[in-house]
Amino acid sequence: MVLKPQDVLFLLKLISVGKKPWSFNKLSVDLNMSPSEVHAAAKRAVAARLAIKDDGKILPSIRNLEDFLLHGIQYVFVPERGALSRGMPTAYAAAPLDSSIVADNEPPPVWPDPEGEVRGESFSPLYKSAPKAAKKDPKLYQLLALVDAIRGGRARERNIAAKELKKRLEDYGQDAESKS
Repeated sequence: MVLKPQDVLFLLKLISVGKKPWSFNKLSVDLNMSPSEVHAAAKRAVAARLAIKDDGKILPSIRNLEDFLLHGIQYVFVPERGALSRGMPTAYAAAPLDSSIVADNEPPPVWPDPEGEVRGESFSPLYKSAPKAAKKDPKLYQLLALVDAIRGGRARERNIAAKELKKRLEDYGQDAESKS
């Protein structure tokens, strides 16, 4: 079993959805993936212990996911950087980090998107459908931007992103405990 980037996208979507009910079909539409891709992502996430099956439901394993996102993702899913391109801002150039990190004179990292309104250095998204999914879900967009800051940011950006991501994962974990 090899973890794939769409597995992390699936898990971040579960964090974004919170405790609301979801279905594989609904997530497949939201993530621009086929239902079988989402199902396979869930299966791999459980096998990798980044998610658990509880009473027929799949839930993110917050501690394990946090550990992987903070310490492993930057080595497993290294972003490709490229030429200047139009796109959607990510990492430090997107919320929530854009308010706490002052950009230097370098072009901001962007996911290439012909409809994008920002010109910057192309930064490969975690998974090909991530930008489309992010356009539909602001919470997911912020989670992906934080993960991108960890995947490809400088030390200061990674530290700020890690603190913010931890907070969001803890919030999900508290929601899970209060409702169980």
